[in-house]
Amino acid sequence: MNDNPHFDLESAVDSIREAIDFVNRRIINRTDVIDQIFCALLTREHALLQSRTGAAKSLLVMQVFNMFEGAKTFKVQASKEQQPDTYFGGLDIEELKKGRIFHNTSDSLVDSEFGFIDEIFDANDYTLRSLLSTLNERALILGAQQVPAKTHSVIAATNYLRVSEVTEAVLDRFMYKSLFVPEKVPYVQFQISRRYIEHRGKASQPKRKIPYSILHTMSRIIKGEHPEMSVFVPLEVIYFANLVVRHYEVQRNRFLKDQPQDQSRGRDFYISPRTQARAMDLLRVSALLHGREAVILEDVSKLWYLFTVVGIQEQKEMFQKSYNTIFKQNDASGAFEQANKLLNFQEFLEMLKNNKTLLDEPITQLETNPIKRSLVEWAKETLGMTQHTKEENRRILEGYLKSIQPVTEELHELKLQQEKDIFELFNQASRIWN
Repeated sequence: MNDNPHFDLESAVDSIREAIDFVNRRIINRTDVIDQIFCALLTREHALLQSRTGAAKSLLVMQVFNMFEGAKTFKVQASKEQQPDTYFGGLDIEELKKGRIFHNTSDSLVDSEFGFIDEIFDANDYTLRSLLSTLNERALILGAQQVPAKTHSVIAATNYLRVSEVTEAVLDRFMYKSLFVPEKVPYVQFQISRRYIEHRGKASQPKRKIPYSILHTMSRIIKGEHPEMSVFVPLEVIYFANLVVRHYEVQRNRFLKDQPQDQSRGRDFYISPRTQARAMDLLRVSALLHGREAVILEDVSKLWYLFTVVGIQEQKEMFQKSYNTIFKQNDASGAFEQANKLLNFQEFLEMLKNNKTLLDEPITQLETNPIKRSLVEWAKETLGMTQHTKEENRRILEGYLKSIQPVTEELHELKLQQEKDIFELFNQASRIWN
């Protein structure tokens, strides 16, 4: 789909905020889950909702999808008897006569931007396995048939989790997960009853729907695919986010180790590199919804939507504690400023790795702000104006890096890696020149 030529980012953000507010007024006491689902839509990911029966999972999903126009919604309730053609369309009879198994994908999940699979773990493993490529690669890949899928986001609901090798793979496709139970607080039940009387348990029609093209364009901006618009993620934010996530992963596993009697908590907690990388998309969502085109350190606090099961309060609190701990440690020690200097230096080294001919030129004259300024200042103060040779360039890089004394263990690790990079850069360059 081509980007909307009349797209206005500010009005698009406002429309998403209004949609979130509308769904919150319609679906009572599900604020965090609603926020998480919109994060999934904006990052073009999938979401899994788990709860006991009667918690209005279907109503929530259809209300969210009802906020958009110009997109097909595929809806199905899974069962053990179903085969892949339930999701991908019936077999093409003409192709079958030729001995080829092809699905007629019209109006199927493959042909729809949104999908809702209710009671997903009631489906048999064969059918679930067939869904994996559609969920991950956005394509139908069954035998000889390979069809690009229009699928933007799928939301699945379940009353229980079924554990098998296949279901673990399915769970990995759903980046955002939540768990909620029916609310028993009298006031909340009163509000739910009022909404039921008013809307008869059905999704409401907003006064103004959001064209799907707007959501599609916003997701392209967030995922860094738009040719003209982007959300800037500073190096120090990437570094800080990874520190927080690593700290949280360690704390979760320490908690699990201390609770061996509770088998329901599962095995070791693991964050895959794929999930950790996609956290960058969520950071961009946070920035945009706050009216910014650049991510800031505070946006990292929103990553709990991705790395916890929304609705499990202890996980949310643990992530927030990791965020606060790492932030305070780095803020008090001046590590943020030092990290920025080392990370810019890392970018400079990457540039030299990618173009080793630059080592023939005076490093202090390369157009690489802000590191150029730091290198020039350091070289003048420490070495004076010397003849520029490859060996002199090496001396400048090693000396500049040596002048930085890391204030945290993590920065020390980064500095050690950069020392190795410099050694390999010049040794490899010497082998090439010789």
